[in-house]
Amino acid sequence: MDAIVFGGGGFIGRSLVAELLGRGQSVAAGVRGRPERLTTWLADQGVDTGRLTVVTADISQPLTGLPEARDVYNTAGNYAFGLDPAQARAANVAGPLHVVDWAATVPGLRRLIHIGGYRIAEGQGGKSGGGAYEASKKEGDKAVRARARELGVPLTMAHPSTVIGPGQYIGLASVVHDLWRGRLPAVPGSPEVFLPVVTVGYVARFLAELPASPPGQDHWLLDDDTPLLPDLLRLLAGHMGVAAPRRHVPIGLLERLPRALTGADPETLPFLSTDRYPTASAHALAAGAGLSMPPVREELRHWADHLVASRFGTTEPWPGTQGFQDIAGSRTWVIGDRTRPAHVLLPGLPMNADMWAPLASHLKGPILTADLPGLGRSAPGESLDRWLEELLAPAETRPVLVGHSLACGPALRFAARHPDRVAGLVLVAPAFLQPVGPAYLRSAPAAALLRRAPVAKLLGLPADDPAVTASLADLERPGVARRVVKALRTAAAPANRAELRHLLTTVTVPVTIIAGTADAPVETALATAQVTGAGHYPQLTHPDQVADLLGV
Repeated sequence: MDAIVFGGGGFIGRSLVAELLGRGQSVAAGVRGRPERLTTWLADQGVDTGRLTVVTADISQPLTGLPEARDVYNTAGNYAFGLDPAQARAANVAGPLHVVDWAATVPGLRRLIHIGGYRIAEGQGGKSGGGAYEASKKEGDKAVRARARELGVPLTMAHPSTVIGPGQYIGLASVVHDLWRGRLPAVPGSPEVFLPVVTVGYVARFLAELPASPPGQDHWLLDDDTPLLPDLLRLLAGHMGVAAPRRHVPIGLLERLPRALTGADPETLPFLSTDRYPTASAHALAAGAGLSMPPVREELRHWADHLVASRFGTTEPWPGTQGFQDIAGSRTWVIGDRTRPAHVLLPGLPMNADMWAPLASHLKGPILTADLPGLGRSAPGESLDRWLEELLAPAETRPVLVGHSLACGPALRFAARHPDRVAGLVLVAPAFLQPVGPAYLRSAPAAALLRRAPVAKLLGLPADDPAVTASLADLERPGVARRVVKALRTAAAPANRAELRHLLTTVTVPVTIIAGTADAPVETALATAQVTGAGHYPQLTHPDQVADLLGV
């Protein structure tokens, strides 16, 4: 083999495997768990796996029976806080030593490349946190160097900082999660804290260049242009449409306060330092290989989009393009194609755009959907009508406009104003044609109820549906439940309902009204397409039948 990658199924390892395969190399990927997780991921990335061999390799045990390779990469390890010391040493000390021992037996070995850490190499980093992870990585760094010298193994060490990209959900991701959920009241550390990042794609490209470089070197992989932590948090807060913390909490105070109060893991605090790192050798090698880092601020935004799309690693993101965009003063969560949509799908309360995922898989052509302003993942903005105008401004097609429940209102108003811009209008369980719901759901205390009660059961939703779980999770974000209640109150106003009923009699585009037989009856003389057995959310529970009614 040209190369073997231990930890080939991990976050860095799989990207390295993809990079090496893309360069035409024959690669053995050593994985400890299920090999299909790697092969499926590679297939999703469009990587040709014809030159890939996947082997079982648990580096915590002595290694035998593996294919020989000219270049050996060790990306395996256990990157986590709160580890048991024995568990940490098995993964980060004994494991790397087993790789060195095995590499020493490979005839024609060109290079062993070991992944260390930007703060654990000798002479780097300030105060140690004393946690099992950092202690094991520092011990492993020294042990690997010593064993490689003893056995005459040509060694190169790579020390990445926080590696970001799709699939990275630990470390800095937990800080971003707190920021997203409104649980980061202050910036930890001083205004000069430098928490550098580097993209996983750049790390993979850099690692692929190392075997041809001189051995015995250390390379620190990080982007020196990473904003200082307060600026980084402001950047991400602005991108996601949430409030950025303005105050600072000194590290010394965080160390003294109970963890139950601060939410800060003591093992992470030493990483919140003002230290800088010796990146000159890495920059020189990258320049010689024609490598350049992508713009770090743009990459941070892309990563934040992925974190939110995947619910910080708890669910599979909806396939396709999605992320935050500026629309009518709202940092809006948009999924799909704003230029050539065949269907535009507007979610009703209290759901977000994920509610359309079951139906979208049955539709032909590009779709466009988004969380309404101030709801789901979107920040507050201008009026719904103004927002919808701007959302559809780039459209070059005449899509079918589909609204659910409360969203039927803005959909109908848009179709009435712009009959030449939509091919048809579909109203799913239109709230303005149904009896007004219980008054308690429009009262101020309802916001607390929506945050705490089993909302899925309350609304008759399938609680185990991923789209439902993802949508209802947003009710716990600051202000979302309160805005849901306000929207319900506005939608129930008699004047609003009367206006929409009148518009329905004058709109000139083809209209289809869809309702579930188990839902509240629709008050209209117009023909209604019924979904047998469905409640208020037929697109979730009976997506195939709804697709049929759309004529797909």
